[in-house]
Amino acid sequence: MKKRFGLFSGWDASAPVGASPAAADSGRPRWLPSGARSVAGQMFVLQLIILLLFGLAAGTVLVIQAKQAGVNEARQRTFAAAAGFAHAPGTRAAMNSPDPSALLQPRAEQVRKETGIDYLVAFSPAGIRWTHPNVNLIGKHVVGNYTQPLHGHPRTFTLTTPIGVAVESTVPVMGAHAKVVGLVTAGITVRNIHQQVVRQLPLLLAAGGGALLLATAGIVLVNRRLRRQTRGLEPAELRRMYDHHDAVLHAAREGVLIVGADGTLLLANDEARRLLGLAEDAEGRRLTDLGLAPSLAALLSATRPATDEVCEAGDLLLAVSVRPTAPQGCRPSSIVTLRDTTELRAVAGRAAVAQRRLRLLYDAMSSIGTTLDVARTAEELTRFTVPRFADYACVDLLDSILRGGEPEGTMMRRTALAGIDSDHPLYPVGTLVDFASQTPQAIGLGTGAPVLETDLREDGGWEQNDPDNADRILAHGIRSMLVVPVRARGVLMGVASFWRTVDAEPFEAEDRAVAEELVARAAVAIDNARRYTREHTTAVTLQRSLLPRGVPDQSALEVAYRYLPAQAGVGGDWFDVIPLPGARVALVVGDVVGHGLHAAATMGRLRTAVANFSALDLGPDELLVHLDELVSRIDSGERGDAQGAGDGADGPLRDGRVARDGIANVTGASCLYALYDPVAGRVTIARAGHPGPALLLPDGTATYPDVPVSPPLGLGDGMPVETLELELPEGSYLVLYTDGLLEDRQRDLGTGLDLLRDTLADSAGRGPDALCAAVLDAVLPARPIDDVALLVARTRLLGPDHVAEWEVPRDPAAVGPVRAECAATLETWGLGDVGYTAELILSELITNAVRYGSPPIRVRLLHDRGLICEVADGSSTAPHPRRAAATDEGGRGLFLVAQLASRWGTRYTARGKVIWAELSPQEDGPAPVAGPDADSADDILDQWESI
Repeated sequence: MKKRFGLFSGWDASAPVGASPAAADSGRPRWLPSGARSVAGQMFVLQLIILLLFGLAAGTVLVIQAKQAGVNEARQRTFAAAAGFAHAPGTRAAMNSPDPSALLQPRAEQVRKETGIDYLVAFSPAGIRWTHPNVNLIGKHVVGNYTQPLHGHPRTFTLTTPIGVAVESTVPVMGAHAKVVGLVTAGITVRNIHQQVVRQLPLLLAAGGGALLLATAGIVLVNRRLRRQTRGLEPAELRRMYDHHDAVLHAAREGVLIVGADGTLLLANDEARRLLGLAEDAEGRRLTDLGLAPSLAALLSATRPATDEVCEAGDLLLAVSVRPTAPQGCRPSSIVTLRDTTELRAVAGRAAVAQRRLRLLYDAMSSIGTTLDVARTAEELTRFTVPRFADYACVDLLDSILRGGEPEGTMMRRTALAGIDSDHPLYPVGTLVDFASQTPQAIGLGTGAPVLETDLREDGGWEQNDPDNADRILAHGIRSMLVVPVRARGVLMGVASFWRTVDAEPFEAEDRAVAEELVARAAVAIDNARRYTREHTTAVTLQRSLLPRGVPDQSALEVAYRYLPAQAGVGGDWFDVIPLPGARVALVVGDVVGHGLHAAATMGRLRTAVANFSALDLGPDELLVHLDELVSRIDSGERGDAQGAGDGADGPLRDGRVARDGIANVTGASCLYALYDPVAGRVTIARAGHPGPALLLPDGTATYPDVPVSPPLGLGDGMPVETLELELPEGSYLVLYTDGLLEDRQRDLGTGLDLLRDTLADSAGRGPDALCAAVLDAVLPARPIDDVALLVARTRLLGPDHVAEWEVPRDPAAVGPVRAECAATLETWGLGDVGYTAELILSELITNAVRYGSPPIRVRLLHDRGLICEVADGSSTAPHPRRAAATDEGGRGLFLVAQLASRWGTRYTARGKVIWAELSPQEDGPAPVAGPDADSADDILDQWESI
């Protein structure tokens, strides 16, 4: 057995297993004694050498430690001496005396000798010595930097002095008001410290020798123990076993554990210790006592095989494999291998983060910018980012941007705000803020670059705008801020600010890129909304300037109206109330296809055309025929102009209008024209492509009259338009509207018509204005997709006591009696002040009808707001006023009528024409001419000349 452990000279530890002693001995060094050639002997020699080296190193260390201890003792002694002298009674008073040196020098020398230090120096704050062992240096300036003691803080350090390298302590002497009145410095030179160490050296060497002897005895005992523990293994086998063991313990990239059947950790290599965070004394303890997760500890101590089962160990993700073993003659155990898969998880985590960010940006495409409203788009951005990206988010836009204008100034308005709670200290929506120049918002707006504040608790410029509110923000737990400029197409419109609290991770560089993408998406939508707002405002302004600003004065109808522009864009809906001769009133509603400026301009053109055609006193059917021809001519002319300019593309336009040959067509517009006569109580209605009116009778019956429908304007091709005449009792309601009142994506047109009819029936007895409000409340969609024009008119009648009619024979002699009856009627009506003027006008009109017209001839007087004189005959020849020459005997009658009447004109009927003139009771006519010949032509001519 001893040969197998290499204890005899016949065995070489380096010989392979099974080699003979002679073969092993051939390579053995001959200079070693036989006892030292074994493993134990070699270990003894090696340990003895190491022990000697260790003793030498220990002696050196002891010397160094002694020196260091001397230095530390010197630091303590110098500080104690300096502090004791500085705080001694009388020291401060001596320093404040006229001659500090005389008082302090003896005491300083006494203290120096008693404490064994090399010098004790007191000097003024200006650096002038008051004491020194060398009296020649008293009054001289000290050398060194004493800034810290001059500020009231003691200091101990090593420095070079005039007497050599020394350990020095400086203590300030404080006076009144914490003012330094002087300094005390005590020092010991390093040379004295070394002398003390030399005096202690024999003792240190004796102690080291004794320790060496004890260690040698221990080595002998260990060597004997080692001989017994080798169990006959050869040195080569021991080396191989050690190499393998060392590689497993220290070099393997996988963790290896040997676990006993009872769950005790028998062995763990370095990698396993690192992965599991094991303590140095972990071996020999049960796995359940090592602070591991219960699931991990159960897996490591399992007696069943396991392969690459994934389990978490703190921040790591481990793949665990277990193999039970039962060596012959040994207790059963398990070998466990561990592999760190955290990097794979980190890569997967980064991929997941990137995927979440991509998902965030993808979702933003469908959630931000869904409308053409600046404020709503900003709200969509804030609602989308909270809480997916930030805990709070707000958008501040330049005030001019909200009005659709270009960026002006730096004043911004809080447009949108969203947060995880509502009791936050951030400025509310609508607040007008002018951020200070050093705030992140102002910097972002000025530079166009995002600003990241990772920790708001650090000093920065973000709180300059409102320090008090900044304190409230920090108290609320907000810790991180990211500000991104809202910029699109080179236009800076404001900033978006994102905030995170202490419960979330602070913003980082990757978040800045995500925020820029989100804000860029919103910025484009906001810029589109801004441009749309500008165009919409312009179109609304234009449209409202073209629509009636009120209802004209008239007595035939009591009218109320409502006009609501569409939220999606200004449309071409319009209405009008046009007073006509004979106390009649025309009601008009129309709709132009499309939205935007072109629709508003087209609406203005059509409204002007209808007003002009109405001035010609055309019937509803004739008026719509003329309007249809006008629309066709307008489209043809614009299309020809565009073709001449080289624009010939077909297709739909941005505002929804149909384009043919690249031109936005007026064709397709609709119109409804209703003419009401209060004398007959009759209404004549015609329509071209427009929804028919609703009728509410005084008894509460609501119906839709069957008005014949004609093609929309521009599509009639000269076809006649049919009309509907209705006799209406007084107090009836005519309700005219555009299709925007009924159109809704949530219901069909029939449902809207039924709802309108039921609302009218339920609102019987209300006034026109109240009826308008009731209809809008009940019928109007929540978000109208088109303009809405609503016109409600309640009918009135001009009673028989306000109407007078006469049949006139075709005889010049009949003019006088009719004129006299008219004068009597005017007196009855209380219109005597215009009686003479009316007689002159009637005389001229009746005379012309008798001379140039054809029967039947009728005269009618209407007492409305003024006086209306009408003379009708069966001829369709229109009179034309002219300026007569001085020598002409006639030709002045109609000119005289035009001068005397407020208005006059001609309208044609199915049986001839009517010439009418209106007089206002307030107008002063020419004074009557006295005398029997007042009716003579000369008198009339005299009046004409005076006019």
